[in-house]
Amino acid sequence: MADKEAGGSDTGPRETAPTSAYSSPARSLGDTGITPLSPSHIANDADPNVSEQQTFLVVVAIDFGTTSSGYAYSFAKEPECIHVMRRWEGGDPGVSNQKTPTTILLTPERKFHSFGYAARDFYHDLDPNEAKQWLYLEKFKMKLHTTGDLTMDTDLTAANGKKVKALEIFAYALQYFKEQALKELSDQAGSEFENSDVRWVITVPAIWKQPAKQFMRQAAYQAGLASPENSEQLIIALEPEAASIYCRKLRLHQMIELSSKTAVNGYSSSDTVGAGFAQAKEHIRRNRQSRTFLVENVIGEIWSELEEGDKYVVVDSGGGTVDLTVHQIRLPEGHLKELYKATEKYTGRLFLRVRSQFLTVLNVVGARFVLNSGGPYGSLGVDYEFEKLLCKIFGEDFIEQFKIKRPAAWVDLMIAFESRKRAAAPDRTNPLNITLPFSFIDYYKKFRGHSVEHALRKSNVDFVKWSSQGMLRMSPDAMNALFRPTIDSIIEHLRDLFRKPEVSTVKFLFLVGGFAEAPLLQQAVQAAFGDKCRIIIPQDVGLTILKGAVLFGLDPAVIKVRRSPLTYGVGVLNRYVEGKHPPEKLLVKDGTRWCTDVFDKFISVDQSVALGELVKRSYTPAKPSQLVIVINIYSSEHDNVSFITDPGVKKCGTLRLDLTGTSSAAVPARREIQTLMQFGDTEIKATAIDIATSKSVKVGIDFLNY
Repeated sequence: MADKEAGGSDTGPRETAPTSAYSSPARSLGDTGITPLSPSHIANDADPNVSEQQTFLVVVAIDFGTTSSGYAYSFAKEPECIHVMRRWEGGDPGVSNQKTPTTILLTPERKFHSFGYAARDFYHDLDPNEAKQWLYLEKFKMKLHTTGDLTMDTDLTAANGKKVKALEIFAYALQYFKEQALKELSDQAGSEFENSDVRWVITVPAIWKQPAKQFMRQAAYQAGLASPENSEQLIIALEPEAASIYCRKLRLHQMIELSSKTAVNGYSSSDTVGAGFAQAKEHIRRNRQSRTFLVENVIGEIWSELEEGDKYVVVDSGGGTVDLTVHQIRLPEGHLKELYKATEKYTGRLFLRVRSQFLTVLNVVGARFVLNSGGPYGSLGVDYEFEKLLCKIFGEDFIEQFKIKRPAAWVDLMIAFESRKRAAAPDRTNPLNITLPFSFIDYYKKFRGHSVEHALRKSNVDFVKWSSQGMLRMSPDAMNALFRPTIDSIIEHLRDLFRKPEVSTVKFLFLVGGFAEAPLLQQAVQAAFGDKCRIIIPQDVGLTILKGAVLFGLDPAVIKVRRSPLTYGVGVLNRYVEGKHPPEKLLVKDGTRWCTDVFDKFISVDQSVALGELVKRSYTPAKPSQLVIVINIYSSEHDNVSFITDPGVKKCGTLRLDLTGTSSAAVPARREIQTLMQFGDTEIKATAIDIATSKSVKVGIDFLNY
C-alpha cells in the first residue's frame, strides 16, 4: 500500500493548489504529518458500549410537523400503552386538535410568548398596529430543507418581516414541548418528573440532508432535552421509519383498505373513499375521550401476509414533504439489494427528489429500508395554489402588501381556508364559503379604490363568487383544482417508482401522514394504484408517525443497520506517481515527492453500516519528533471521490492530537495513531488515539460550522 501522510500543524506558511477549495492537509512546510502503518490496520468493530442501552422511565416522541405538531409518550413498564398529549386549548370548529399548529409567537423583545393555538389566537387578538411589533412564525420547518447553506446562524423571517435566528425558534418550540410533556407526566405520576427520566424521539423527513438533521439535534440540545455528553437520550427518527414500525402492528380493526382487492375492516371496493373514511372518523369520534392507544406485541394480520421478497410502499404525506419509501422483506436474515440509484428532477416550484437513504432493519420481520424518495410537496402546495388564486383575483402587488401591512389578518384568512380545505371531497356538491377578514375588504378598497366584489367581477374567475355575507364562495370544482397540482405530482412520482422493474411488484401501499386524511388524495391513489397493490390507511392516520416514533424510542434496536448517506474520508498525502497524479498536486517535502489533497476514504455513500459500528484506520508519524497531528475530515454525496478539491467535497471535522509532553523513551519507533469513526442515528463521532500514551481527542462530525 502506498505511503500516505495526513495532517500536520496548520500554522506557518501554506501553499495552496490552484484547484483547492481548502488548504492542503499537509502543506505546512514545518511538519511531516503521518503515514499509514504498513500494512495499514483497517477494522470494522461494533462499539461494546452501544449495546448497553441506557434505561429510561418513559419515552416521549415529538412529531415536529410543517403545519401541525404534537407529542405522545409511553412508560417503559407499560410499552403496550401509547398516550397522546392532552387536548390543546383553542382549535378550529370541525378540525381535530390532537395536534397544535406549528406556530410560535415572540414578544417585541424577542422573548418566547406562546406556541400553537395559543400563539395564533393571541396574535389574532392584537391590535393591528401592535401586531406589527410581535414576531409571529408559522410553517417554518421547511426552511431547514430548502436552505442549501444551512448554518447555526440561518435566519427565519417573521410575519412582520423581521429576522430571527432559526436555531432560537426551533429551540423555543422544542423547549415548549419538553415543558408540556414533563408537566403532564408529573401530573400523572403524582410527583415531579425529571428530564433525565425521559428518552426523547424527534421525527424528521427522510429527505432531509445531514445538516438539517444535525440542526434539529443542536436545537434539542439548546432546549435542554439532552446534551452532547448524553446524546443517546435523544433519537432523531426518520418519519417513514416510524410509520413503518407502527404499521407492522396494525390489526384489521385499525385500518381501512381503499384498493379494489380484498375487503378489509368491513369496507368493500364498492364503498367510496369519502364514505369509508367518514365511517372510520365516526368510529374515532365515538372513542375521542380516550387518548390512549393499545399496541399489541404482535404482528398485525396484514403484515403477517408479507413473505420473503415481498415489497411494500409507505407514502408519508405531510404538510411540507412527501416521503415515498420502498421496503423489502428478507427472512430470516434480512439481506438487501439496492433497488435503484438516486436521481433528482425539478418540476416548476415542486422539487422532487429520488434519493437512496439509510438502510433499516426491522428486527421482527426482517424488513429493510431499501429506497427513499420524495420532495417538499405536501399539503402546503394547496395553500400555495390558494394564494396564487388570490393573486389572480386581487393582484399580486396587493396580496404582498396585505401580508406585510396586515399580517394578523392574513393569518386569519389562511385559518379560514384551512378549515374549508379539510371539507373538500370528491363527491361534494355544495359550495365552500371562505370568510374574508374585514381588514382585507377595507384595505383592498383603500389600495385599489374599488370593492372586493368589483375585483371578483373583473377577474374572469367564474368559479369563485362573492357572497353577500362577506365571503368568497368557491365551487367544489374550484377547491378541488387547488389540490390538483400537488396530488398530480405525488401520483406521477409514485408512477415513476412503479415503472421500475424492481418496484412493480409492490404488495401493499400504506398511506400515512396528515395529508393522507384528504379524501381527494385517497381517491387519486386508489384510482391510480388500486389495481396494482392493496392500499391501506391506518385509523387516526395523522398520528401514525407519532405512535411509531414512541415504539422506536422504546426499542431503538429495532433499527440495526442503515446506509451511509455520504462518503467520508480524510485529507492525506500519497507518494507522487508520475503520470498518475496531476502535476498541480505535486508537493516536495524533505526530498520526498508527495501528491497532496488526496481523499482517503473511510466509508462510501450507500455502504451498509451497523449503528454503533466503528471504522478504524491506523497511521504513524513520518518523523518521531512530530508533536501535533491534524486530521481534516471530509464528506461527499458521491462515491468516486479522488481529491478533497473535487466538486461537492465539504470539510466536516478536524481532529487535532497534541503529543507534547510525552517521553520519547516510551514511544516505539513506529508510533501508532489510531483513527476511528463511529456511526449513530444522526451523529457521527471521530476519534484519534496515540496508542503508546493513550492520549486521545474526539470530535463530532459537523455539517453546520464549516
